[in-house]
Amino acid sequence: MNWRKSLKGKVLAQEPLKKHTSFRIGGPARFFIEPSDIDDLRFLLVQAKRYKIPVTVIGAGTNILASDRGLKKIVLHLSARCFQKISRDGNRLICGSGVSLAKVVSSAREHGLSGLEFLAGIPGTLGGALAGNAGAWGREVGSRVKEITVMDHSGAIKTLERKQIKFAYRSSGLAKYVILEAVLKLCRGNRPRIRKKISAYLSARRNKQEYAFPNAGCVFRNPSAAGAAGALIDLCGLKGVSAGGAQISLRHANFIVNTGSASAANVLALMREAAKKVKERFGVDLQPEIKLWF
Repeated sequence: MNWRKSLKGKVLAQEPLKKHTSFRIGGPARFFIEPSDIDDLRFLLVQAKRYKIPVTVIGAGTNILASDRGLKKIVLHLSARCFQKISRDGNRLICGSGVSLAKVVSSAREHGLSGLEFLAGIPGTLGGALAGNAGAWGREVGSRVKEITVMDHSGAIKTLERKQIKFAYRSSGLAKYVILEAVLKLCRGNRPRIRKKISAYLSARRNKQEYAFPNAGCVFRNPSAAGAAGALIDLCGLKGVSAGGAQISLRHANFIVNTGSASAANVLALMREAAKKVKERFGVDLQPEIKLWF
């Protein structure tokens, strides 16, 4: 494995994933690597393919449940400065995939550009949001994409137009790539009005969601025609139900929280229980919204 010595970025072996996920859960990754630049990333992907080591990308780790046993993979984190650039071109923002959503929203606000206010308060990076087509309040980030630049696992860079990307509810079809950069189409807006919208979204999020304990946000997708997953779980009387150190939130039933010593197995047990009860009572199949890394 001499190729690791040729990387300019940070390389950590057997790095605990619980240090990099908002759940604070997860065993060691075979390698946790932060490339220093595009060339470093390309070299890493080529070597990983050569040695047949699977690669998965992590952003801020805000929607991941990682195995207690860890992963026999390279976990790739795009934290270098070159992946966190933001610039403006008229009504467009050009953003690196490693930029936090908070910074994307604030940059749009500073430039007087509207269209991303609904993302206020959603944790994570732009790359993760694009990969999962993150959204809230009936809107999704994919609707604001003009194009996305990606690198495939052979190291080739390509730019995908919006029509080439299969955005759907919490999915994009981009998992086979490493997202590098996105061009977002916005519209000119009134700065005070933009600030007011952002404040309203942040306030609504604070009033409804769980912040007291580590968690990964909404655990299940909302069924298309059956109402909100959280409401269905709540109607089954499952708020406060625990398994080990994991608990279905008393504040929002679609959140599972780590009260201090939860394992991935504990969280999975609660997910199975919630899915079982909702299926029995409402005939609805709940599907995970969080990524299960096992």
